[in-house]
Amino acid sequence: MLTPLKNRPWPLALAALLLSGSAVMAQEAPAATAKTGGFDTQLLLFWFLLSTLVLVLLVFVLVIALLVVKMKPLLRKVYELPTVHNTWSGQVLGLLIGDARLVRGEVKDELLDHDYDGIHEFDNDLPPWWKYGFYLTIVFALVYVGYYHVLQSGPLQGAEYEYEMAQAALMVSPDADDPNKLTTYQVLTTPADLSSGKTLYATNCAPCHGGAAEGKVGPNLTDEYWLHGGEVNHVYKTIKFGVTSKGMVAWKGKLSGKQILQVSSYILSLQGSKPANAKEPQGEKEAAKSVASR
Repeated sequence: MLTPLKNRPWPLALAALLLSGSAVMAQEAPAATAKTGGFDTQLLLFWFLLSTLVLVLLVFVLVIALLVVKMKPLLRKVYELPTVHNTWSGQVLGLLIGDARLVRGEVKDELLDHDYDGIHEFDNDLPPWWKYGFYLTIVFALVYVGYYHVLQSGPLQGAEYEYEMAQAALMVSPDADDPNKLTTYQVLTTPADLSSGKTLYATNCAPCHGGAAEGKVGPNLTDEYWLHGGEVNHVYKTIKFGVTSKGMVAWKGKLSGKQILQVSSYILSLQGSKPANAKEPQGEKEAAKSVASR
């Protein structure tokens, strides 16, 4: 028969309530997992066990803290005993009652016979926390050198860099939406495609490049000079992904892939048309190619 909670010490009663709540959650976890269906059962179980462990640790720390608070007068009397006060275990006990001598060290009001321009030097050791930290760095350095350079069990910076670059390369999308991968389209030459490209150009491109592609804010598209390549796949890439640094918007998501190819093909069909008021050449010159050969 369980002891009523009201007859238990309240820290233990609190721990019992929390643990009983964890047991109830453990019983309900399979049903909840079955309802969701989309969650990984093992992952859900892992997080449940981890949260339960953290909860138990918090309860344990809380109980210890409450016991220390309750027993602080007795612990102080033990700490003040001459046989305990100056021992290492006594200093650990001092931390529990508020004496940080173990970490801070003892301050000696003893002056050395050194005198530098009126500045006197005290005979004080380095704080223990500083010395412990320094010792820890020495241990870390020895372990690091042994693990990476002597045993060669771990990868060095160069190997880690090469591995991360290889992983990054695997994450690059291989499809047509990858801006680093050039497409392999051919120029469309049918009158229907060029007519559709002309309509799309007049609606979306003419405000910046001019009605005859002579160039306004954007460059002239009828000469042999190109800023980002004049082959159909380079033009397709420029239209699809844009050049935000130069004000060229990306038409991906606004035009379909076929529409972008139609516009690209129409632009290339204007090569050598020499419209009036054409903008001066920009970019690098590329050899002229007929639409039929593209």
